[in-house]
Amino acid sequence: MSTPLSRPSYAAVLRVPHARRTFTAALTARLSYGTVSLAVLLSVTHATGSYAVSGTVLSLFGATTVFLMPLRASLIDRHGPRRVLPPMSALYGALLGALAVLIWRPGAPAAAIGLTAALAGCCAPPLGPTMRALWSELVTDRDLLQRAYSLDGVAEELLYVSGPVLIATLGGSAPPAAGILLSAALNVGGTCAFVTSPAMTAKRPSPSKEEAAGARLAGEGITGARSGRGRAALVRGVLPPVVVALGAGLALSAVELLVLAFATERGYDPALVPWVLGALSAGSALGGLANGAVRWRTSARTRLCRFAAGLGLVLAAAGLAPGLWTLTAAMACAGAFIAPVLTTAYLLADESAQDSARTQAGAWVNMAVNAGSSGGAMAAGLVIGRLPLPVCFTLAGGTALLAAAAAASRVAGAVRVGAASGLRR
Repeated sequence: MSTPLSRPSYAAVLRVPHARRTFTAALTARLSYGTVSLAVLLSVTHATGSYAVSGTVLSLFGATTVFLMPLRASLIDRHGPRRVLPPMSALYGALLGALAVLIWRPGAPAAAIGLTAALAGCCAPPLGPTMRALWSELVTDRDLLQRAYSLDGVAEELLYVSGPVLIATLGGSAPPAAGILLSAALNVGGTCAFVTSPAMTAKRPSPSKEEAAGARLAGEGITGARSGRGRAALVRGVLPPVVVALGAGLALSAVELLVLAFATERGYDPALVPWVLGALSAGSALGGLANGAVRWRTSARTRLCRFAAGLGLVLAAAGLAPGLWTLTAAMACAGAFIAPVLTTAYLLADESAQDSARTQAGAWVNMAVNAGSSGGAMAAGLVIGRLPLPVCFTLAGGTALLAAAAAASRVAGAVRVGAASGLRR
């Protein structure tokens, strides 16, 4: 669906037919995920007066949102986004609306709040994986697709930075639960615009005869040899980006607590911590743009391992910073690897998946990042105070290095298997 371009650029990505309208609609809907977490946290705390309850509710919402994402993505791969996304988004918006009504005033039972939040998370539309799968249809040139993925990653980074600011601004003139209603409206409105864009109304590729036969046999309880090999190939292809995404999520979520502990231990004002983390985000945005602009000679598999190793090494070295400003510079350098790691992970997952499983492949990477982010903060909280901070930084960087090593071993194994069987990609 893309137009051949001699000099791919970010402007060229947005000149692809229907890309600008579709991407804008998707970002509007995805902004909901940048606003909803803080809105839920503030609203539940206001309604119950308990940080324990608000933390539990947010954990339930996050767990169902993240861990059921591959299942929701598989529905989109099977039935198409135009059939699945509207009812999914409508149900998600309705449940968020019910949650907002429930906690508009104090006194709501904690069990009802938690159940409603968990059900809402079950229905959260996987808009990021869907948009990335759609990029593969809109853009057939691989260099331009790399820029599209980089642009998508940087835009998503900005959504998660601007979302809390939007909720904080709204909180000055409206009850906390209004932020939940805003999140619901953004998701439903953006999703409706997304699925009605011309890019969605175009004919989508249908599964091949082999894929259709495999699905039919699986539905009858029969495991076909070809479909089994296809699933095994998908797992082998998606496993390296999932492992690296998990390691990156673990490392990055630990960094937030480590920076706070560093500032506290050295006697700096904790109000400076957001600026240090802002350098991490700024570095990620610049690194993502640079990654998309380079014509790489190495494969996505190789780049993925190298970017993850670079992230791990910089984070490990950051613990040796003599002061906060040196740490800020180190965080900016570490950030330069974040967007390239995630963009390459999504790109590799897309390359490894069949057309009928692209959304699901991206959803597995997305789930790994978020699962790592949940576990990393918990692990950091357990070791901070028990081990010297430089060691804690080394452990955080070590998770990314370990993930890079594991992915590299999987890549090497896949190459040996391919060479032995005479396969070519």
